[in-house]
Amino acid sequence: MRRAAGTKRSALPVVAALTLAVLFSAGCSGGGDDTAAVGDPTPSATEVTESPTPSPTPPYPTGASGCHDNKGWTTAESVDWVRLDVDTPKQNSGSGNLEFSSIPGYLGPLCHKITVQVEFWKLVYGVANGGGEKLSDGSRPDYYFDIRRVKRVEVRADAGSERNIAVPKSLYADDRSPCVGALLTVTVGKPLKSKELPKEVEVGGTQDAWGTETVEFRSKRVADYELSEPSAPQVCSPDGRPTADPADVPPPSAAPTDLFPTDLYPSPSYSFDLDDILRSPTP
Repeated sequence: MRRAAGTKRSALPVVAALTLAVLFSAGCSGGGDDTAAVGDPTPSATEVTESPTPSPTPPYPTGASGCHDNKGWTTAESVDWVRLDVDTPKQNSGSGNLEFSSIPGYLGPLCHKITVQVEFWKLVYGVANGGGEKLSDGSRPDYYFDIRRVKRVEVRADAGSERNIAVPKSLYADDRSPCVGALLTVTVGKPLKSKELPKEVEVGGTQDAWGTETVEFRSKRVADYELSEPSAPQVCSPDGRPTADPADVPPPSAAPTDLFPTDLYPSPSYSFDLDDILRSPTP
């Protein structure tokens, strides 16, 4: 996933009010009398009224019909809206489930519902044995991974009400295999096809501000995603089975203690979907 539900929303602009200090000048009476007469008029000062602070404009305000008109939206526009509407499990620290939010006046609600696919994928990692396809940069991967869909939920989203979707317990269990990872995708339109899934995944790679590992999809329909990496892919055989206790095998980031390290010390940490070019399209 990072924050409580809703905090992923773009921060509303804060407009600071400018405070003006008005200086009042004291007048003196004539005739050399230093005592002001009772009731003498005090020189007037021009009253300055502060301009009211303008209300921030929500990204998807409701119209006269009570909804935000999204008729004719492009896929890119729908993706941008869904990205604001959904909180992934790490983002939704309250329950750990995926949540579609409801913020009337801010996210709409929309006049026309958007079809969204929430899909959970199981990734099985294995140490590369030196063969197979190369990475996009020409190097050999350290791991291969196989990816299969575990659960799919179709949602008709319009921000009219809140909805929570539970993650598959077995896939996110604390005692899952150290060779197993999970990938959650939130996609506009139809379910993702094999050719739209990531071909490469960096293990222990870069993260965004929310702690989300970067994954490159071959589709512009993915509005949000969340990767849960395998805990110890360095102990996995090429077919994705643990071959050692993770406590006995350092991760790829650790310096090897053997002058002649085995395949249990791959570096850098990249994985590649070897089955990508062989798998038939996912229905």
